[in-house]
Amino acid sequence: MHTIVQQVTDRIIKRSKVHRQDYLQRIAAAKGDGVFRNKLPCSNLAHDLAGCVGTCRSALLDETIPNIGIISAYSDMVSAHQPYGAYPDIIKAAVATAGANAQFAGGVPAMCDGVTQGEAGMDMSLVSRDVIAMSTVIGLSHNVFDGAILLGVCDKILPGLLMGGLQFGHLPMILIPAGPMTSGIANKDKNKVRERFAKGKVGHEELLASEVKAYHSPGTCTFYGTANSNQLMAEMLGLHLPGSSFVNAGTPLRDALTRSAAEQISTLTHLGENYTPLGQVISEKAVVNAIVGLMATGGSTNETMHLVAIARAAGIRIDWNDFAELSDITPLLVRIYPNGSGDINSFQQAGGMALLIKELLAGGFIHEDVQTVAGQGFERYTKAPVLENETAVWQQGPDKAADPTIIATVDKPFEVLGGIKVLSGNLGRAIMKISALADGEKTFVEAPALVFNSQQELEDAFKADKLNQDMVAVVRFQGPRANGMPELHKLITHLSITMDRGYKVGLVTDGRLSGASGKVPFAIHCSPEAVTGGLIAKVEDGDIICMDAHNSILELKVSEEELAQRTPFTPDLDASRYGLGRQIFAPLRKDLLGAEEGASSIFSYTDEN
Repeated sequence: MHTIVQQVTDRIIKRSKVHRQDYLQRIAAAKGDGVFRNKLPCSNLAHDLAGCVGTCRSALLDETIPNIGIISAYSDMVSAHQPYGAYPDIIKAAVATAGANAQFAGGVPAMCDGVTQGEAGMDMSLVSRDVIAMSTVIGLSHNVFDGAILLGVCDKILPGLLMGGLQFGHLPMILIPAGPMTSGIANKDKNKVRERFAKGKVGHEELLASEVKAYHSPGTCTFYGTANSNQLMAEMLGLHLPGSSFVNAGTPLRDALTRSAAEQISTLTHLGENYTPLGQVISEKAVVNAIVGLMATGGSTNETMHLVAIARAAGIRIDWNDFAELSDITPLLVRIYPNGSGDINSFQQAGGMALLIKELLAGGFIHEDVQTVAGQGFERYTKAPVLENETAVWQQGPDKAADPTIIATVDKPFEVLGGIKVLSGNLGRAIMKISALADGEKTFVEAPALVFNSQQELEDAFKADKLNQDMVAVVRFQGPRANGMPELHKLITHLSITMDRGYKVGLVTDGRLSGASGKVPFAIHCSPEAVTGGLIAKVEDGDIICMDAHNSILELKVSEEELAQRTPFTPDLDASRYGLGRQIFAPLRKDLLGAEEGASSIFSYTDEN
């Protein structure tokens, strides 16, 4: 085991000791004996039986048969979740074959950041994660289930499912992915059309045609953004069956993996000999494995919030220092868009998760001795699934990449350090994703600030040709409590064009940009955010800002004396807090913790705070 990986793991274990022990004691106490539904009074159980069809009633009356709850984020208009419409019937049949019963326990909301990008609905995206967690709890609250299957993929959905599921950490749970869509137009070609549209060189019709070629069928988007980072994270946590993350949607192998996962969860309940509760699968070592996997692949910066919140729900405390130290020693082994020219299907074809995990294990960068839904030990995740007679079987994964431009080795990595840096200074702490920056010099930017209090202000400045200068764009009041911390992808095209014109460009924001941020150097998730007293609220046009990833610096070069005399800018945020239902989230938004604490409101009123 790499010395730093072990040191970070030990530090997390020590930091988490009190909270983790309390959590494990709680889930141990909740385990109980026999099927949970037998603890209900007769009238209560009768209500559950009343909805049964087929063999469900007789199964639930049998005290030896486990009952599996299905929590689904199915949605027709979220491409990655559209395939889930067919999953419950597949799962119920497979679970029955394995000697168990399954019931659809509840649905959770599923927002598509791609649909709401740059629109008012995006202001509800991050806070929807807490709603998803709460909805998961409601679905499982009837206390009739001995295990659960979680169906979710995209940005806030999978983290929300786990945050909620971990409140029932005494139950075994397995995540079943829906898989990516097949590749359409190349992501770089798609972005070229976007830039041409922003320059006025193509019209709406050509832009729409390009976008439809990129996003063309059910399944996860093919770039390596948050949705696919979630899938990688889930497998690194040991919550997917080995190699199942990136098998295309709508394929026979995808259906076979769904059946295998349903059969597997039936064997993991407390009624059998392979009891594997969710709260023990998500351990300190598993969390470290997930961080390393994300660093080795240049995963989404959103995971610096999501994984913090997931870990916290399991009584585990991690922070950005852990990400930074692991990033500094983790080799970059994968190059897919926005970190390279390939996409998630290219990664799968080059060797996928089995090869990545094999390399990381060989280099001592991840823990092998972890509990997973597939069994004890992470070595089993070096195997890849194949289809035999309509059944998923596992064989040893490849020894080397089919395409070495997509997956490298630990001996000859693409970069000697991972994809994320933590910057600190008088402006606070922020995240910079360096794996997407083609030129290492771009990790250092020092230029005058150009301040904006919304995405729209920056877009208006671009259209008015006011961005043609060396600058660090400061886009503030985009944090969790200000307006829900929406994605700011709308900015990237304008800043990319400005950079291509030969200007030095950087971005500092208390908002977020996810995993598809492209070539602009940025410091995002700046904490504390402007609305809670962060220094970013005092920045003025012309102030010099230094972003230095090599030395982990984020500095506003203004004297303390002058800053003490400045009054923080206070905007009118009503426009981003009302309309399209945003006002209903005020109670949650006002209690959202900072980005480094997971940006969740759930922990504000619990003993996990």
